[in-house]
Amino acid sequence: MTKNILFIMADQLRRDYLSCYGAEHLATPHIDSLAARGVRFANAYVQGPVCGVSRMSYYTGRYMASHGSTWNFVPLALHNPTLGDHLRALGLRVAVAGKTHVTADREGLARVGANLASTPARLAAEGGFEAFERDDGIWPGSSVPADNRYARYLRKAGFAGSNPWHDWANSTVDHDGSLRSGWSMRWSHLPAALPAEYSETAYTTRRAMDFIAECGDAPWCLHLSYIKPHWPYVAPDPYHGLFGADDVPAPIRGAAEKSRPHPVLRGFQSQPASLNFSDDAKRRHVVPAYMGLVKQIDDALGTLFKFMSERDLWSNTMVVFCSDHGDYLGDHWLGEKELFHDTVAAVPFIVASPDVDARRGAVEHRLVEAIDLLPTFVESLGGDPATHQLEGRSLVPLLRREPFKGAWRDFAISEGDYSFRSFVREPLGRPVDGCRMFMVRSERWKYVHYEGLPPQLFDLQEDPMELGDLGTDSSRAKVREEHQTMLFDWLRGLRIHPTISDRDAAAWTAREARSGTHIGVW
Repeated sequence: MTKNILFIMADQLRRDYLSCYGAEHLATPHIDSLAARGVRFANAYVQGPVCGVSRMSYYTGRYMASHGSTWNFVPLALHNPTLGDHLRALGLRVAVAGKTHVTADREGLARVGANLASTPARLAAEGGFEAFERDDGIWPGSSVPADNRYARYLRKAGFAGSNPWHDWANSTVDHDGSLRSGWSMRWSHLPAALPAEYSETAYTTRRAMDFIAECGDAPWCLHLSYIKPHWPYVAPDPYHGLFGADDVPAPIRGAAEKSRPHPVLRGFQSQPASLNFSDDAKRRHVVPAYMGLVKQIDDALGTLFKFMSERDLWSNTMVVFCSDHGDYLGDHWLGEKELFHDTVAAVPFIVASPDVDARRGAVEHRLVEAIDLLPTFVESLGGDPATHQLEGRSLVPLLRREPFKGAWRDFAISEGDYSFRSFVREPLGRPVDGCRMFMVRSERWKYVHYEGLPPQLFDLQEDPMELGDLGTDSSRAKVREEHQTMLFDWLRGLRIHPTISDRDAAAWTAREARSGTHIGVW
């Protein structure tokens, strides 16, 4: 049985930049080795194609509509139990090394008079994680938090400055010795200003090993969350120079997507990241750095996996590798993320179970969702998933060697909210509360509903690259109606009483009778 959980996430990592997912331009042997140990899911979707939304769904096991954190920096409401709450109840120490993007619900904490110096309040403010080593990055111009260990580490190593995260780890030095910020993609071809051993990826990996060693024989769950290959696209030497313009794969894009885009797609195509990544020369200048950052993560995982082997941790540790979303990198004339093409919403998702009856080297094509991980962890540890709170379903049946023959889900859901993007919302004249969008991915089709606007529809069997939008095609009206029904079915199935278990709700009437409450009795 599983004793420990190693939950690895890379930020903004595309699945097709891993060789086990078919990448020919980039070899990732250590991530491939994890796939050989377990199950690689071919159709895994995040519940929101933006960092904060996706992560809050991973951490709560709930859809965006339920947890309410609809975009980056929207606080995770205090009433949401998280991965830490569920697994700590099973006796595990639950911590993070790296990024979470959790924004504390400080209004909620103040409302209940929480003492932020107390352990429960501190855990609630961190999304349920012990902040063993939290690093969400430090924006240029921001003051460095006093508790940022990575900044302290860099300064102690001699990398001085008011913001060493920016000035060293995410900047470069040009040929005349001038510091160049990584926020300007024109400098992506140059190496980071510090050696690879001091980079975020290397440091976070070492801190993960520190945590595991510190736990000893006590059970643990570690969320090892790499902040890369998310921008700034700056890779340290030698990773910045491993790939060149000729190694960059061709973009996935069609002429009609640019000449006749969906109105929401047009809005996102207008942002600077999309305009720059649509310029092939600029794209071929930047993407090699992204590839180098991916390669560095794979090498770091090789070090970590060797550490685990030396301590016989594979025999009792479930290991997961995934990302919070992908990166357009010029596909569909877009940069960044936030929409529902597979480039972004479909993610790498590998689960290696230590159980003796677990599948090894398998590829699973059934539709799975990011929210499935939390109930999987609970069941693997011998717990009983809280079905009144968790909206995913345990993957344990799909991890076992014996083929699972039961009914699985017919569709996967992802949600978005572009109200925070004025360059999309304002040209469309949409109110802030009218910018919801929903993806319904069935076996063959992908349907996207936009409030107040035409839908999108893609035939993934005939058009796997999602280049032909059938959202207004009259011959596909029935398909769209079927997927609207799926969306309505999903909305009706959201968990509506997360503070009381299904068992207690079912026993309520009998409880009233036992208590002597007899309403309407003659």
